[in-house]
Amino acid sequence: MKKLALAVLALSCSAQFALAGVNFDGKAFSVKDEITKLDLSLPAPATDKAARPDKEWTIMVFINGKNNLEKYAFLNINQMEKIGSSDKVNIVVQLGRMNNYSHLDGTWKGTRRYLIQKGSNPKGIFSPAVADLGKVDMGDYKSVIDFSNWAKTTYPAKHYMLIVWNHGAGWIKSTTDAAKGISYDDETNNHITTPQMGAMLKGLGGVDVYGSDACLMQMAEVDYEIKDYAKIIVGSEETEPGDGYTYDTFLGPIVAKPTMDAEGVAKSAVDAYVAHYTPSNQGATQSYVRSSAIPGFLDASNAFASAMMQANEKDVVKTAMGSAQSYAYAENKDLYHFTQLVVNATADNNVKTTGNALMSYITGTLVGDNKISGNYANSHGIAVYLPGGAAPSAYGELQWAKASNWDDLIAWLAN
Repeated sequence: MKKLALAVLALSCSAQFALAGVNFDGKAFSVKDEITKLDLSLPAPATDKAARPDKEWTIMVFINGKNNLEKYAFLNINQMEKIGSSDKVNIVVQLGRMNNYSHLDGTWKGTRRYLIQKGSNPKGIFSPAVADLGKVDMGDYKSVIDFSNWAKTTYPAKHYMLIVWNHGAGWIKSTTDAAKGISYDDETNNHITTPQMGAMLKGLGGVDVYGSDACLMQMAEVDYEIKDYAKIIVGSEETEPGDGYTYDTFLGPIVAKPTMDAEGVAKSAVDAYVAHYTPSNQGATQSYVRSSAIPGFLDASNAFASAMMQANEKDVVKTAMGSAQSYAYAENKDLYHFTQLVVNATADNNVKTTGNALMSYITGTLVGDNKISGNYANSHGIAVYLPGGAAPSAYGELQWAKASNWDDLIAWLAN
């Protein structure tokens, strides 16, 4: 999550966005009046799904505050508490914290779980903790599995969304695993790698919607890893500002209309996020991808990559790669914009045909909602790794590299 600060750590995100001047009162959002009128009852915990057959959604938020983002964890929980859980929607949080960061909510350290209630405590958390776990490695993917399985058992529903909240790094050129993944725990120096994200979602039995409230995670390499375990994938091509998702304007519409489907929930997350940053013209990207469309996306991208290599217009491809929309890491490119630049410059009909087909598939089938704020007009909802040089050997560990010929394209460009 959150804007990268290379001065602190090459792979971590900055938390230097001041709270002053950010519109947290929701006045810019038309749904606010409806949200504030809600009078919602707090649901009781359930140990059996049959005990709460009327539950529509359980939203599970895994908040790893064990780093320089901790103060934003309290901001986001306070936003959730503006809405609170209802008799149709559970909002469940696991929060981990450690020494040396925020002093909000007292001096407790460790890991607690919450069923979010509607209320206000500007100095901390209003909702009482329902579990105190002590020290937990929040950079271990098995901790996410444990939390999610507990939430599903204790607060069952017809549908589930999981959000992992923390620093994110998508895929970065590196010779080690330390530079890619999500959920960095400064106490254990552990994090969840991209391949572990697939094991994580498989281990918790999958979800209807998965969201990364984290930087740089909406990439082909990440989405392909988790496609079998989440119907919809929400994420950002670019870094996220420190305060990340705007949880009141995201969750409010879901609580107001709990029967909305997975795409409706994902769209609420995307729209609320970008609407929050648009008034200040702050740079932001957010989109959701349909997992059912990823096999077709693989076919379309493979056809385009093969056509480029067969045409052997290496200068055309390299020029497009250099000019394509990039992000905090220059090797992260918007795939649509890169393809568009190649198609506009190529003399090869097969490259044009396959490129146009790929662009049409991205905007018409793969990406369900894509919103941008600031100078990101060339962001179309899905990024891909194009380093310009050779990929590290670890890239071959990704399911995307194993299934696609994108690694072949990278090697062709590097030679």
